[in-house]
Amino acid sequence: MIWDEIHLIPFTHNQPRLYTTLQKSSTQLKVPKKSTPVREWTYNNLKSDVLAGRFTPGERLTEEHLANGLGVSRTPVREALHKLASEGLIQPLESRGFRVARDSHEDIEDLFNIRAALEGYAIRIVCEYITEPDVKKLNGFIEKAEDALRRKKLDEIFEYNTQFHDTLNAVVPNKSRFHNLIADTRKYVLRYRKDGLHYLEGAKKTIDGHRKILLAISLKDPDLCERVMREHVKEAKEEALHKMSESLMTP
Repeated sequence: MIWDEIHLIPFTHNQPRLYTTLQKSSTQLKVPKKSTPVREWTYNNLKSDVLAGRFTPGERLTEEHLANGLGVSRTPVREALHKLASEGLIQPLESRGFRVARDSHEDIEDLFNIRAALEGYAIRIVCEYITEPDVKKLNGFIEKAEDALRRKKLDEIFEYNTQFHDTLNAVVPNKSRFHNLIADTRKYVLRYRKDGLHYLEGAKKTIDGHRKILLAISLKDPDLCERVMREHVKEAKEEALHKMSESLMTP
């Protein structure tokens, strides 16, 4: 039985995840011309789930279960799992199937160090190209995050902080490959940052870091900008490592 069209619907019966149902109508897999190919769509959904922490580290992933949940055949799921394994997000089992990778202290160190190098380099370029409207826009995100902090709206703070970095990196001109590298690295890092940003003290530290970054940019000092950005990422790394240590100590 194959399907024509993809629709997002919420799971019920106490299952908190969002999956899909595919309308059943023909004997061939027919994807609308403007839609994402099923293989790519399946891979993107599974990768997003892993990066968002919707699977428990060490959890076993089976083709049949995932295919049923996503409403697709096992073939695109199998291809997606092998691709995710090649990226180190999941690990193959000696028996059939895969499991979600358990990140080590070294893995987290590496990810944040890569981010520090990329964004440290990026902000030096930002110093050269940033405009006054860009600065006002960045300041606006900080002010909105500060207001959300006063109202204890942690999800809003996370969103404004993400927009701050997105806007900052967008100032770097004509470097699509570089933008992709930063975006991909941040996807991996954000699964650790979400824990840190979901309590008030961690959120406040992040907002204060953005204030320092904006001040350094306004001074047009590339060396200072890079130093402040690297320190900002370092604080985020230390917070992520602290959270990891806490989770390991929790029974």
